[in-house]
Amino acid sequence: MSEIQKQTSSYNKEQLAKLSQQIKVWGQELGFQEVAITDTELSQAEEALSHWLNQGCHGDMDWMKHHGSKRSRPAELVAGTHRIITGRMDYWPPDIIKAESVLSNPDKAYISRYALGRDYHKVLRQRLKKLAEKIENEVGEFGYRVFVDSAPVMEKPLAEKAGLGWIGKHSNLLNKDAGSWFFLGEIYTDLPLNVDTATEKHCGTCQACLDICPTKAITQPYVVDARLCISYLTIELKGSIPESLRPLMGNRIYGCDDCQLCCPWNRFATDSPEVDFMPRHHLDDVNLLELFNWDEKTFLNKTEGTAIRRIGHERWLRNIAVALGNIAVNSNIKNDANKTIIKALMEKKTHPSEIVKEHVEWAIKQLKQQP
Repeated sequence: MSEIQKQTSSYNKEQLAKLSQQIKVWGQELGFQEVAITDTELSQAEEALSHWLNQGCHGDMDWMKHHGSKRSRPAELVAGTHRIITGRMDYWPPDIIKAESVLSNPDKAYISRYALGRDYHKVLRQRLKKLAEKIENEVGEFGYRVFVDSAPVMEKPLAEKAGLGWIGKHSNLLNKDAGSWFFLGEIYTDLPLNVDTATEKHCGTCQACLDICPTKAITQPYVVDARLCISYLTIELKGSIPESLRPLMGNRIYGCDDCQLCCPWNRFATDSPEVDFMPRHHLDDVNLLELFNWDEKTFLNKTEGTAIRRIGHERWLRNIAVALGNIAVNSNIKNDANKTIIKALMEKKTHPSEIVKEHVEWAIKQLKQQP
């Protein structure tokens, strides 16, 4: 037992309940829409993860295997972890161009809505640290670590156990009052806090997300094969995108939101009040060619402080080249526009990256086939 557990073991049930409730109030004051608490038991999630990894659904994300059981056994990641404080923060930005409007315009670049503003890792991590400081002011020094998608943490199963929602058939967390447009973050702690109760699943017979997935990456309810997922292909995959999947990507150059856009529960989602999540550089409504013409310095400047920057300029150009090639099959482009696009692509044929050149040549081929 840690020193703080010894210290708080003298707390009666009423005091622990009061502290647990106060943590939720502080969390909301810091901008989280909801905060909940759970224990560390994840045996069912561990079994599902093991099966998913054995099927190779993680693609090139080998680090998911290397972490072993640290992901599903929190105390192995952070010794002494007794409870998990988990919070959700809405991110849907108000007053942006409708996602469906961008997706239906092949000349535009579609960027997943979560990545339009400031990097959520930074926003949530700062708020969670402030929450931990408030707890420390109340109980004294205690053991904790803050995580925001930054370590082997099963954030969705933990949030589900804590009652923040349920994992939907698309593998995202769903909340009856907020849909799925929110981020998750955690505090691993040795405090013996009161735990919350999990909610029931409410997907019913709906399979809208399975039906709409462009690449059929949701191979069955609650199972996503990363190797087919556009989010994986545009963000995590470092090499060449399989040619068979390129035409299915449309104009999605960073992530994919289709399974969330079609979800009936997102009717109840509300706009985020966070200024940090507002779009930067009009990335909610921008032409592919404009972004393709960014050199590396411009890319780094324009994406500074955002989640987009992590893919680097090479993958940025790779993804946009695919989207430009898809213009040929997804629109009736005029000959002049075709020539303009091909000219921009031709200028990248001397790019030092073999990955970029390969995808550029593929895109040129698609466009030249246009009658």
